[in-house]
Amino acid sequence: MEYLRPIYSEIKERLSDSRGLIQVITGPRQVGKTTLVKQLFTSNKWRGIYHIAENTGKYQSGWIESIFREAELLQQETKRQVILAIDEIQKIPHWSETIKGLYDRQKFESVKPVQLILLGSSHWLMQRGLSESLNGRFEQWEIPHWSYLEMQKAFSISPEEYAYFGAYPGAIILKKDESRWRSYVQQSLIETVITKDVLLMERIEKPAVLRRVFELGSAYSGQILSYTKLLGQLQDAKNTTTVSHYLDLLQRAGLLEGLQKYSIDKARKRSSSPKWQVMNNALLSATEGIGFKACMENGKLWGRWIESAIGCHLIAHRGSDLQIFYWNESSAEVDFVLKWNNKVIGLEVKSNRDKVTGLEKFSKNFRPHKIYQLDSRGLSWQRLVQLNPRELF
Repeated sequence: MEYLRPIYSEIKERLSDSRGLIQVITGPRQVGKTTLVKQLFTSNKWRGIYHIAENTGKYQSGWIESIFREAELLQQETKRQVILAIDEIQKIPHWSETIKGLYDRQKFESVKPVQLILLGSSHWLMQRGLSESLNGRFEQWEIPHWSYLEMQKAFSISPEEYAYFGAYPGAIILKKDESRWRSYVQQSLIETVITKDVLLMERIEKPAVLRRVFELGSAYSGQILSYTKLLGQLQDAKNTTTVSHYLDLLQRAGLLEGLQKYSIDKARKRSSSPKWQVMNNALLSATEGIGFKACMENGKLWGRWIESAIGCHLIAHRGSDLQIFYWNESSAEVDFVLKWNNKVIGLEVKSNRDKVTGLEKFSKNFRPHKIYQLDSRGLSWQRLVQLNPRELF
């Protein structure tokens, strides 16, 4: 049986709701948004129609109205609820105004509404349209990267395979052929997201610099590096503001982000050097080009991969209620600081004992709810990736 992500049941329930709100599904590429819709369409409760806008020059707002009328006719003929799903809708100019008009007309005429699902790989572009025209008419679902447990249930992978191959369901089936797997991630994921999604967000003066920021940021995943130091490795980048802005775009696209330093002072958080973190460890492995076996056999290198994988695990579970930071002061460091329900915990991934001083100093400064030092004698990293981080509190 095809694996159903936990969010499937929630969206299916909302589609059965009599209020008929538009269901908006966003998230990075290759996390299963389209697959989720196809799974929803297998229900005998309704009839599904799926369309994708692949070319902004071809599809205009009139096309949206045309396929909506098609859905209305099908619903009248079959006497069954019809769900119309439109993928990559953010590529169509003025899409939100058109959807608003069609949705409001149904409400005004008091006819049985065609249920709408809107999908997009750019959360930022979708959000702009939603806030402009569709307030009060939709519910939004941000689909995250897959967690280890989801990958394990669907593909029977080990924690070590998760740490190296990451959590793209379309790529993991190629893991036995590492060269093919790496090419798939580089071309079908990284290149597609950068050249299509990121460049659609806004005009980028120097796409080569954007790509280089991603490459360097991925290589430093799990490490703290100031924008100034990264700038020294970039050609044609004007200033640190440019680098920071490009990182923000890469985060919106689901590729790379910079975790802030934990501090009570919000201004100090914003001004801190970021801890670079890929959002899926496949991005680190594919860009670095080191084989799975060779990576595991290099203790120091494998430790960095594990720390990056823990960061991916935390991000996949983040939601709107869980915040993720790092902390350091002089030579003391804590890999991850989690804040949830006004409680704070410190999490040290590295197992070498000299890092305990970082947790001790952090505890003295902030009096956290709990602290964790990952090692084989207590909470192992393999066990951690099987937990929802909220369970740590």
